[in-house]
Amino acid sequence: VAEAARKAATEVYNRIMVTHLLMDKTKPNRVAGAVGFNVRTGDFYVFRAKAVIVSAGGASHIYKPRSTGEGMGRTWYAPWSSASAYALPILVGAKMTQMENRIVLTRFKDGYGP
Repeated sequence: VAEAARKAATEVYNRIMVTHLLMDKTKPNRVAGAVGFNVRTGDFYVFRAKAVIVSAGGASHIYKPRSTGEGMGRTWYAPWSSASAYALPILVGAKMTQMENRIVLTRFKDGYGP
């Protein structure tokens, strides 16, 4: 996927934490870009776009874990998954539906994996 993105894009920005979506002032309910910062350098970025796809991943620890004892607090998902894929659209007024079905993984008794 990364190779295809590099071929298709004129520039690729890595390690950018998007903090807000920018709305189009002329067209209601249309996202026109995003703002964020580089997590290593702190440099600030403003992106303007014809289309925006929010694909920032999920969230860890949003439900009470089933695990107890040694397994309490362990997660298969990245612990730094901040739920920004949910928060960014909500903050600009998007309706979110079927969020309870975010992912369904098979489980096994007393296991920690997906």
